[in-house]
Order: sequence, then structure tokens, then C-alpha cells
Amino acid sequence: MLRCIGTFDPLMSINIEQHLRNQNYPAAVQLKRVGWGLLGGLFRFSPTPCHDFRNVLLRLFGASIGRGVRLHPSVQVMFPWNLTIRDHVVIGSGANLYALAPISIQENVLISQGAHLCAGSHDYRQPHFPISHRPITIGAGTWIAAEAFVGNGVTIGRGSVVSARAVVLRDVEAYCLVVGNPAQTVKKLAQPA
Repeated sequence: MLRCIGTFDPLMSINIEQHLRNQNYPAAVQLKRVGWGLLGGLFRFSPTPCHDFRNVLLRLFGASIGRGVRLHPSVQVMFPWNLTIRDHVVIGSGANLYALAPISIQENVLISQGAHLCAGSHDYRQPHFPISHRPITIGAGTWIAAEAFVGNGVTIGRGSVVSARAVVLRDVEAYCLVVGNPAQTVKKLAQPA
């Protein structure tokens, strides 16, 4: 049985009416969101092999996309202007890049189907639940396996593996295999010579 620490009572503490009045983004960002919402359909409905076309759309909205990047059309991208993807990255079907804060994906990374990189959350300590976001960094040569979750403010070290359905809420050192919820390091991986 889980015990709560502290006095958070969600039924008594959340003020939804006040939450809906939050001014989370300036007008310029809201305008970009509308534009991406309209053109994002072209991303989602483009044929699977049209990686370059999707990369061009992301760049038009401020993303920095390297060479040899392949995103499946079902990848969800929030705020592409906060996205940096280096060379030779593959992002599988149904992955979610929730870039409320910057998400930086270094070179030679594989992000498998259904993985969720979540650079945004809410401050539950305040009744109006304001947006809270921190950047995510995925180191070079890493693999984020199917349906893994990487939380805001997390750095995944170079050459690491995040196993399927792992929930990563803290930084992962370089060359580690992490598994579970919450993710724990179970093995140090060999570094390339």
C-alpha cells in the first residue's frame, strides 16, 4: 500500500476554473501553435517514406534537423521550434516529442515506437496547476526503447539504453542500461574502443 507524503488532496486543491485562465504562452507562441496545428496535418498524412518532406516542415517551424533524420508520420511533435535533432536519428511510429521546453537529441539515436519525451508538466503545488517545463537531452548513440517515458529535466547519457516501458524521471549516466518504473540502472555497458 502506498502512503502519501504531505497534504496534497487533489479533490480539494485543484482549481480547474482558475487553471483554464492560466496565461501559459504569449500571443506569438499561440499564433505559431495555430500554424503548426494547420500544417501539422501535412506531416501526419504524408507517406511513410517522405522523411525529407517532414523534416522540411519541422524546419519551417523552427526545428533544427540534421542529416539522415527519419521521423515516422505518426510521430507527435508539440512546439517544433523547441526541437533539435542531430544527424542520423530515427524516431518510430507513435512517438511523442512533447517539447514545451527544448528537446535535444544528439546523433545516432534510435527512439522506438510509442516512446514519450515529455518536457512539460504542471506545478501540482499550486491550485491553478501552472505549466512547468524543463529541457530534455538524449545523448549520442542511445536507444530509447518502445513506450519508454522520459520526464522533463532529464538527461540520458551517451550510449545508454532505456528499456521498453521504463519510466525515467532522473538523469541516466553514460553507457548504462536502465529498466523499470521508476527506471533503475541494472548494468554498465561497454564503451566503444
